[in-house]
Amino acid sequence: MKTILGISAFYHDSAATILVDGKIIAAAQEERFTRKKHDSSYPFNAVEFVLKFANIKLNEVDQIIFFEKPFLKFERLLETYVAFAPKGFRSFCKAMPTWLKEKLFQKKILFNKLKMHDDKFNDERKIFFSDHHLSHAASAFFPSPFEEAIVLTADGVGEWATTTVAIGKGNNLEIQKEIHFPHSLGLLYSSFTYYTGFKVNSGEYKLMGLAPYGEPIYEDKIKENLIDIKEDGSFHLDQTYFNYATGLTMTSQKFHMLFGQNSRDPKKEELTQFHMDIAASIQKVTEDIMIKLAKSLKEEFNIPNLCLAGGVALNCVANGKILRAKIFDNIWIQPAAGDAGGSMGAALALWHIEQNNPRLVNVTDDMNGSYLGPEYEQKQVEDELKKIGATFEVLSDDELIEKTAYSLSLEEAIGWFQGRMEFGPRALGGRSILGDPRSSNMQKNLNLKVKYRESFRPFAPSILRDDLSEWFNINVDSPYMLIVSDVSKDKIIVMTEDQKKLFGIEKLNIKRSEIPSVTHVDYSARIQTVHEKTNKKYFDLIKRFKEKTGCPIVINTSFNVRGEPIVNTPTDAFNCFMGTELDKLVIGNCYLDKKKQNLNLKKDYATNFELD
Repeated sequence: MKTILGISAFYHDSAATILVDGKIIAAAQEERFTRKKHDSSYPFNAVEFVLKFANIKLNEVDQIIFFEKPFLKFERLLETYVAFAPKGFRSFCKAMPTWLKEKLFQKKILFNKLKMHDDKFNDERKIFFSDHHLSHAASAFFPSPFEEAIVLTADGVGEWATTTVAIGKGNNLEIQKEIHFPHSLGLLYSSFTYYTGFKVNSGEYKLMGLAPYGEPIYEDKIKENLIDIKEDGSFHLDQTYFNYATGLTMTSQKFHMLFGQNSRDPKKEELTQFHMDIAASIQKVTEDIMIKLAKSLKEEFNIPNLCLAGGVALNCVANGKILRAKIFDNIWIQPAAGDAGGSMGAALALWHIEQNNPRLVNVTDDMNGSYLGPEYEQKQVEDELKKIGATFEVLSDDELIEKTAYSLSLEEAIGWFQGRMEFGPRALGGRSILGDPRSSNMQKNLNLKVKYRESFRPFAPSILRDDLSEWFNINVDSPYMLIVSDVSKDKIIVMTEDQKKLFGIEKLNIKRSEIPSVTHVDYSARIQTVHEKTNKKYFDLIKRFKEKTGCPIVINTSFNVRGEPIVNTPTDAFNCFMGTELDKLVIGNCYLDKKKQNLNLKKDYATNFELD
């Protein structure tokens, strides 16, 4: 038995993955254990979990691999400051102590951290380093269902690369082309995230969700000033508009002057139509670049399959546009496309590329539905709930499905905690909040009363795979909620002329389809297809809901409030349940009714977590 431990850490979304004989056994993000969103610290808890799940001690692990090369990153930092000097001296002074103390001598630091798990671990030669974008590319290709594929990765920045193209074939993967820092599609998008008043590295989803409320009226301004896009999709950013290379902010004064406003202060300023139009504009530019890249790569390499990873691959609207353009026969996107997935990619790259181990292609994929995290036995759940003082009843599988489906049909909000926790940013029916998509009020109520977040943010539909093409203009698997598609024409309610004249958020409360709570203002939805094989209990629940209502869809959003990581333990789930206006909580076979709980156990969740 050969084991490899993959680790990503020290930037954002630290994580750990373990492979046994090349098979992905377990993977988890550190934030789920520490309850600190996007936790970047050494993933002690995640490493502990994967080792325990694989039933192995650290000193028995054959190799440990880190997802990037710190020396190359340091080289980029130094060369950037030299190139822009004397500009950026302040941020240079701020960055240096951290690098010299913590990041540069990472092998030694990692060795010391690893010893915390097992004092018998004493072999520094077991520690290896991967390349950041190779880790991303490997996470996209090796678990994919393709023997051969073009692999496109795009994010903020790794060591030097910001966008890479690789070709994967069998157990081989080679990077063919790169775009280097400071020219970065991820950092361009994050600059607009910052400009509209959202948090960089977490608010990008908000920007994408805000875009359909606006018109892309600044598209030409962006293309004519900020970015030079070539015919093949490669690009060059004018750095005078940005401040991320050397400064402590993302955008420069010149950027603000171009658009006529300073960046929004979320504590003082509301979102306006201007911000919606800005969001629509950068989203359109991003989609155009991704489609150009996809077309030129298909033309150049003539391979029918595309794999995507890197933070930009989480832009499910752009993914949907690539799919709709029919450039490739098949597309597969790594569900943990950001840095967390780097821990998995680094381990897979070591196993297949460096050690030349053969690869067996799975017709679906090798991600086990991305259910790779911790799970709890029924007895553990009951013991934990009793300890907290929760009131619950234990039901058979069939009773549980029946009661939950009935509760959903009454437009109640359900906390759903089953099986293994998901790896990646999306809840996929393991740690989810569920609702009735037919309700006109559910989107607003879930956002404001349960998630404590902006009312405009859309929710995703989980749909039985066999019913997909009847409800949406798509007929390919989307198990990881990473593709956006339009609602079928016969399910749409066309807006009146007066409604069409409404601006921005005013459009939110207009019923646009038979499933209004998962239909975005542009008649689109971010789809998750549910398969019996990967998540039977969730599949059975939606099937029972369909039998009751004729609707094979439920609202699925992550089980957390704004600013909180997705719940990990039954205690996390109960705390979130008691701190929000969720009506019911279902953990394993335990069924909890809010009305029957001790009110002294109520939590103040509305102000518990900082803005995300």
